[in-house]
Amino acid sequence: MTKYGLRARVFTLTLAPTLIIGLLLSAFFTMSRYRDLEHQLISTGASIVEPLAISTEYGMTDKNREAVRRLISYAHRKHSQIVRSIAVFDADNQLFVTSNFHRNFEALMYPDDQPIPMLLDTRLNENSLILRAPILSEGQFSSISGPGYQAEALGYIALELDLSALRLQQYQEVFTALMVLLLGLTLSSLFAYRLMKDVTRPISHMVSVVDRIRRGHLDIRIEGQLLGELDTLKNGINAMAISLSEYHIEMQQSIDQATSDLRETLEQLEIQNVELDIAKKRAQEAARVKSEFLANMSHELRTPLNGVIGFTRQMLKTRLSTSQQDYLQTIEKSANNLLTIINDILDFSKLEAGKLLLENIPFDFTDSLDEVMKLLAPSAHEKGLELTLKVDNRIPTGLIGDPLRIQQVLTNLIGNAVKFTERGNIDVSVELKTDRDESVELQFMVRDTGIGISERQQAQLFQAFSQADASISRRYGGTGLGLVITQKLVTQMGGEISLTSRLHQGSTFWFSLRLTKTDLPVSQPIDTSSLTGKKLLLIEPNMQAASVVQQRLIKAGLHVTYRSTMPEDAEHHHFALLNLTPGEQPPIASLLDMVFKAEQLTDQVMVCLPTTELALSERLVNAGVSACLPKPLAHRKLLEALISEPDMFSEPVQQLLPEPSQSIQPLTVMAVDDNPANLKLISALLSERVETVITATGGRKAVGYAHQKGFDLIFMDIQMPEMDGVTACQEIHKTELNHNTPVIAVTAHAMAGERERLIDAGMDDYLTKPIEEHILQQILAKWTLPHDADTSPVSEAIPEPDPETHPVNHNISWDWDLALKQAAGKEDLAKDMLQMLLDYMPEVEMLVNEALDGRNVELWPPIHKLHGSCAYSGVPRLKNLCYTIETALKADAKVEDIEPELFELIDEMNNVVKASKTYRH
Repeated sequence: MTKYGLRARVFTLTLAPTLIIGLLLSAFFTMSRYRDLEHQLISTGASIVEPLAISTEYGMTDKNREAVRRLISYAHRKHSQIVRSIAVFDADNQLFVTSNFHRNFEALMYPDDQPIPMLLDTRLNENSLILRAPILSEGQFSSISGPGYQAEALGYIALELDLSALRLQQYQEVFTALMVLLLGLTLSSLFAYRLMKDVTRPISHMVSVVDRIRRGHLDIRIEGQLLGELDTLKNGINAMAISLSEYHIEMQQSIDQATSDLRETLEQLEIQNVELDIAKKRAQEAARVKSEFLANMSHELRTPLNGVIGFTRQMLKTRLSTSQQDYLQTIEKSANNLLTIINDILDFSKLEAGKLLLENIPFDFTDSLDEVMKLLAPSAHEKGLELTLKVDNRIPTGLIGDPLRIQQVLTNLIGNAVKFTERGNIDVSVELKTDRDESVELQFMVRDTGIGISERQQAQLFQAFSQADASISRRYGGTGLGLVITQKLVTQMGGEISLTSRLHQGSTFWFSLRLTKTDLPVSQPIDTSSLTGKKLLLIEPNMQAASVVQQRLIKAGLHVTYRSTMPEDAEHHHFALLNLTPGEQPPIASLLDMVFKAEQLTDQVMVCLPTTELALSERLVNAGVSACLPKPLAHRKLLEALISEPDMFSEPVQQLLPEPSQSIQPLTVMAVDDNPANLKLISALLSERVETVITATGGRKAVGYAHQKGFDLIFMDIQMPEMDGVTACQEIHKTELNHNTPVIAVTAHAMAGERERLIDAGMDDYLTKPIEEHILQQILAKWTLPHDADTSPVSEAIPEPDPETHPVNHNISWDWDLALKQAAGKEDLAKDMLQMLLDYMPEVEMLVNEALDGRNVELWPPIHKLHGSCAYSGVPRLKNLCYTIETALKADAKVEDIEPELFELIDEMNNVVKASKTYRH
């Protein structure tokens, strides 16, 4: 809203009424005078034309034109200042006589089709006024008269008056009204100016004085005598200025005093800040020394402890007495517990120092959870606890995240639940909270029926080196770091963790994580079409375990009939699944009787045993059971047992899968990698499937080969010196021979968005390290077989390695079974890969030592190369260390920042050398 000043308002309010009233009055009187002048002229014309009409009756009766002309000519001369013309028309509307010549007599005439009116007719034009009066026969000049006589028109007389004089007089009247209005406005302006001079000028002066007072000129005053209320306002402003001046003087004195006090305080604070800064530096140095001490001591302790564990396991393979075997098992268990404590301390120190880096790789979500359940099942079953896992069906199979840390969090929570629960269930569930385009938010829950935690104890639960209370600590042991590490890991992964618990009523720990979806092949899909519509009899005494198994079976397409005990009589089923409750093992005779009854009702009988009762497997298989599976049931293991032939799981001992029979395809493939171990492995895998494999140790060589020879498929590493894989792919696609050759990216960096970035850069597909045989076969089938061919036999011909047959133990230095699996089951290739890794490690150790000595060494290339070699040599701990160091180096970390990890890398390389001596000969 526009705001107007006082001057404008006074001027407007003074002139506006005068202008409005003057305009209204001037318009009113001018219009009145205007109409009066017109009416006066009409009256004058009527007073002329009506007597003439009466006077011309005689002439019109006798048709005496001369008499009529003299009469109208006399009237014209007498009123010549306003009369333009006078004309007389007879009854036939023909001109009889006229006082003068007129250019347009038609303007004076009545229309021919209208009768002559019996009354005076007036018509006002723009510049003239025409009056027509009828000439009536009144009978005074006629012999026809008497009662009942009616006058008739003998004609009519038309008089045209000039309006020029009238218009001039009207304009004079308008001009006079405007001059009066202008005079009124002038007088009003003079009065308004005088009012503004007496009111607005003093007010403007007051505003100026107040503004100067606001800016600090407190000695200024308003002088002079003002009118009325303005004088009162002047006195108020002067009084305010006096008060402000006194207050300013008092405030200045207070400010001076406060400034003096503040100066003294600041001097004291400065001294305290210096002391605090010194104390802070000492505390930071102490924290750094503590972290380095914890890290170094953990590394130093782990090295001999790994030797204790390794040689204990070697001793257990020899011939021992019962007591010796028991002693060694106790030593191994104690050493593993000590190793767990050391790892907790190391993880805690890394989390405290902010050096724990997370992986971001694609993994099979359900298989990862099943692996945790399998590792923790023995401890739960030893206490007679039922362990269940329920996974929301809406959760995708493949996700991107850090599976090792997720397993570590679940292991801590489930391990605590097992530790503090004496009877009942431990139920693990994963639910889908939100599902977006590229990510999902999951909520994990671990419920137990243990001792519970009071509200006072819950407040201390996530503090380091503390447990619920002293009595629990003495009874159950532990470092008190598990939940602290769990909370920090969940927070670092972008989630949150909490719990609900009541004393003696169990506890529920929950945490939420956001993971990224992926369309990368993380595992071989299981075809369950053969199970659709088949019937299965489920026997499970535990309701919660039965609900979880039933949900998985129904999702696979089976019709499930659930019973808590074996029914005496039931309809025929295709399968029977007998589940035994941990801690409630029935006599073997009763168990065999149950199997016999189940065989009468079904085609195949499978038994799910607690891990503490797996010794019964051989006895049950001999009794006719199709398969014996450990509890809790792994999703993939259960479906494979149902799909496979009855003799596939007839032996309780894990058997090697047969070599798949496959034909060599007539293809020429090029493999590109700067790491000799990786190049040798992919060459060996491709040689079993294609006729010709060309290897290139770098991007430049690959581009050179592409100019010389056409290839059917190219497998390209990404991180390479001189020319990286993306640039090499773009150069290869520019060649004439390999313009349309598919180039497959092979990389270990399965970060979020990595697949899209590489495909946008020109790659045709994406393959992650370590390379799985079945996924490699799928890639070959996708890019080499015709599109209309049925590729399902190819997929079925390559059985997927069972992820549960050998769960990866990330706490050991070298795992021969894992190395054999990563080398596609080829023992010679696994040994060659190991030897290549061992041959390269001295060079890496020398470069690391030079960097630790302060020399300028570029560590990323050798660490990256070592990381690639670790992917195929069965060294999980060394691989994780390489990943951590490589990620830190890519983030421009200094050698000082990763010094503990580099020391640990050297120790771990020595551990690998020691642990692998047995298998190199």
